[in-house]
Amino acid sequence: MNEVIRTICNHRSIRKFKNVPLTPEQVETIVRAAQMAPSSAYLQPFAVIGVTDESVKKQLAERSRCPALGDCGYLFLFCADLYRIMAAATDEEREKMKANLGFSYMHSTAVLSAALALQNANLAAESMGLGAVIVGGINSALPELDEWLDLPEYVIPLVGLAVGTPDEWPEQKPRLPLSAVFFENKYNRRLKDAVEQFDREVESYYETRSDNKQKANWSGKIIAMLTGDLPLEPYTVSANA
Repeated sequence: MNEVIRTICNHRSIRKFKNVPLTPEQVETIVRAAQMAPSSAYLQPFAVIGVTDESVKKQLAERSRCPALGDCGYLFLFCADLYRIMAAATDEEREKMKANLGFSYMHSTAVLSAALALQNANLAAESMGLGAVIVGGINSALPELDEWLDLPEYVIPLVGLAVGTPDEWPEQKPRLPLSAVFFENKYNRRLKDAVEQFDREVESYYETRSDNKQKANWSGKIIAMLTGDLPLEPYTVSANA
């Protein structure tokens, strides 16, 4: 096992950080690593916004219910960005481009590109001995977040990445067994036994971990979440217009 794979397999989310800011060199290294992620059709349709404004960080931490966003050494926000690709276009070309940007393919490509960049950044941070946590709850700050970041149309904030010097080292959460994730040639629909076995493993993890012990399993948590009323709205590509 090489160092890259060892870092990947050693991943855990860090939600408590020491009061140590990242250096400009660390920030640049993480963003450059994010940029090296694959990008369909060379679109590179994502943007990374570093948030150093303490008032914005505090509001994001409160709205997302994640104190780590306010306490971390540096906060990166990853956005789908279909605005930049029109920067060099004429007004006529831009109007034609906008018609194509309404297709779901463009949105999914931008989201996937941002996700790949995010994972590169997370891995880069962890390889440098830093800790990180990915926070999707930044969307709880919409629509104000668009205004705080002065986002143009076609730029959608997706997720935050809080990075810093770890002040905790929690137990690693179990992952689904390979037999429930990886199939050859055909999808295996008979998953109940594998999932039930995993549920027992997760129950043991929650009951014995050092912090926030609870009686729960994987299926129970997912079923409770997806049978409730989720605060989700349909996506509109020009939501920030």
